[in-house]
Amino acid sequence: MHLLHLLFARGQTSLMPPFSLMLDEGSISKKPYRWQRVLLKVSGEALAGDHTENIDPKITMAIAREVASVTRLGVEVAIVVGGGNIFRGASWAGCTGLDRSSADHIGMLATVMNAIFLQATMESIGIPTRVQTAFRMSEVAEPYIRRRAVRHLEKGRVVIFAAGTGNPFFTTDTAAALRCAEINAEVVLKATTVDGVYDADPKRNPNAHLLETVSYHEVTTRDLSVMDMTAITLCQENNIPGMERPPVSET
Repeated sequence: MHLLHLLFARGQTSLMPPFSLMLDEGSISKKPYRWQRVLLKVSGEALAGDHTENIDPKITMAIAREVASVTRLGVEVAIVVGGGNIFRGASWAGCTGLDRSSADHIGMLATVMNAIFLQATMESIGIPTRVQTAFRMSEVAEPYIRRRAVRHLEKGRVVIFAAGTGNPFFTTDTAAALRCAEINAEVVLKATTVDGVYDADPKRNPNAHLLETVSYHEVTTRDLSVMDMTAITLCQENNIPGMERPPVSET
């Protein structure tokens, strides 16, 4: 996934409202990039790379360099990280008596680990970064405060949101949609393990077709596995477009 490519290029695989929020050609000539404030959702699986370790430092560095390129343009970047590379609550619920709420809280802690690792990588190349968590962990990160997050972005700092929404039974996709709406970001960019939105799971169905654009209504009626339905509803209600791309590569 290349953030610069997403900011400049047109015609990418995208999730959009029934009416388009994309800029027309005249607008693009005045402004070389589409959005001023973006939210990037990075899955835990993307951070794992080839899965030889929980976190691949080459992947986090690739993300850091991409974000650095974008922030130099004056674009404000917020990030929501997943935790599936370390612990996925929904997968562990029910195992040896572990209830869903407890499992999800462990998963939230996994996202904090990813966030701190990503923050350290970004700051190693000079990107000012703040981690904000949905529940208090004041020794390692700031608590999530919307106005403070917005102020960090306005000052050119990257803000990484960790611990999901702070509530069990909600995914980090929902956290991404929620934070995007709260900080008035203009788009959700999702770094995932496939190269766009398909009409079926391309990992299981070799005949799955890539969809260039898809409306919220199509996602719900066709039961497309882009994001969970709570996240899709939040995006729809707030007219937030989205784009799904493969995970960051080293090149």
